[in-house]
Amino acid sequence: MVKLRINNQPIEVAEGTTLLEAARQLQIAIPTMCHMEGSGHFTSCMVCLVKDVSNGRLMASCSMPAMEGMEIITDDEECRESRKASLELLLSEHVGDCEAPCQLVCPAHMNIPLMNRLIAAGDFQKAIEVVKRDIALPAILGRICPAPCEAGCRRKSIDGAVSICLLKGFAADEELEQDFVPATPKAPSGKKVAIVGAGPAGLAAAFYLNRFGHQTVIFDKNGEAGGELLHLDEALLPATIRKKEIDRFIKSGVALQLNKEVDAALFEQLKADYDAVVLAVGAQALDWTQLGLTTSKTGIEVDKSTYQTSAEHVFAIGNALRPSKLAVRSVGQGKELAFILNEYFEKGKVSAYPERFNSKFGKLQENEIQEYLKESVELERQEAGRGKAVGFTRDEAVAEAKRCLHCDCRNPESCQLRNLANDFGAVQKRFQYSERLPVRKEFAPQGIVYEAAKCIKCGICVRLTQQHQEEFGFSFIGRGFDVKVGVPFSESVEKALTKTALLVAEHCPTGALSKTEIEEQL
Repeated sequence: MVKLRINNQPIEVAEGTTLLEAARQLQIAIPTMCHMEGSGHFTSCMVCLVKDVSNGRLMASCSMPAMEGMEIITDDEECRESRKASLELLLSEHVGDCEAPCQLVCPAHMNIPLMNRLIAAGDFQKAIEVVKRDIALPAILGRICPAPCEAGCRRKSIDGAVSICLLKGFAADEELEQDFVPATPKAPSGKKVAIVGAGPAGLAAAFYLNRFGHQTVIFDKNGEAGGELLHLDEALLPATIRKKEIDRFIKSGVALQLNKEVDAALFEQLKADYDAVVLAVGAQALDWTQLGLTTSKTGIEVDKSTYQTSAEHVFAIGNALRPSKLAVRSVGQGKELAFILNEYFEKGKVSAYPERFNSKFGKLQENEIQEYLKESVELERQEAGRGKAVGFTRDEAVAEAKRCLHCDCRNPESCQLRNLANDFGAVQKRFQYSERLPVRKEFAPQGIVYEAAKCIKCGICVRLTQQHQEEFGFSFIGRGFDVKVGVPFSESVEKALTKTALLVAEHCPTGALSKTEIEEQL
């Protein structure tokens, strides 16, 4: 047996036990990417580095055996910086988008590619569930949004962007027509939020707060909910659609007090009676200084990361901050604030809406277009034959959704590279000095796609295909800096993974090998 200390905690382990295994016995977490239990040591990613106190040397904990008398540190600044540098080296050769460009430029950050896949598969109920994770009024926004997401669509430069807004509106119309069962809110939390303004921002905040289980009451001076939406041309937004979507929304459990103008006295009462107050009315609707709030040139002044005003427990979103005709931005702010308030109610502290690390590689090269068309169809952009205000038919929607190039990663939530890059604040382009690798897509059995440009050479797929005795499998090809993971004898990935396609995808720490099935992404 060997005695040592890790982070000042004593432990005794059997000879041959690695530092990583010893740390785990102490419930000390050390990140890994190339390590896989039962497959031997590979030591390629170097994100599991720890420090020997006696000499200050950094070493890979996945392969270094524990030795008598060792003093090991796993979490000091030098260890963290070394892991960050290791991640940045891996990212320097990783060519892939965590999220598609269309999703990144959408003000509400909607998962557009997943919506497209579901519509293309004819699963309209799941499609609207995905949409409503981020957009509270999709039937309305599907008609009035100027579609900034379509400006980011990679298909735009080929034969026209995917008609994202019409697809979003189509999914919402299906919900209204088929009366899909809405998502069940969480159990009541006992928290109450007053929202001033029944426009897009206020409605969105109420929608998501209600989902979190918080009681919401919307106060509005008008006799009907909708705010600026009430003044839009019928040819752009039919009143029947607006009323139907907002009525369904109100019936979900949001209380609404109409013809109720909020003055200074009522504002003070709301602050006293509610756990939070949200101001979501136009910048000129009230005299904010009379309510004791700090203002800017455009509206209420807030902390940009939390939407908190100068008054405690009072927040502001939408046109209360600055006039804007972009309703989707107001809806996105409503969703973000609901998340912030939910975290505040649970933890007692107001924190910023979280932003995740996002790998991106920019424009497609000419020779990469055909690679993306492998998962798409060569069809020109579809227009709604009945007009935008009415929207797509089912056949039109399915055909248009199939035009999506699927630029997003199929493994965005469980990708270890992304999660660790986020945890350590890694900078993707720190070590990028040469031209990037070209994107290639190859397909294997069991619905697996292989994108070699995302590979970080962890060797897990190599070891797995060897263990399971694939005829070809994966191996390391080349030497030194030019080494890559590939199939021997230039055989196809389909032949390489006759037995282990699903297994290697499940163990891949990035999206290099991933499942294309929609159910895996919901």
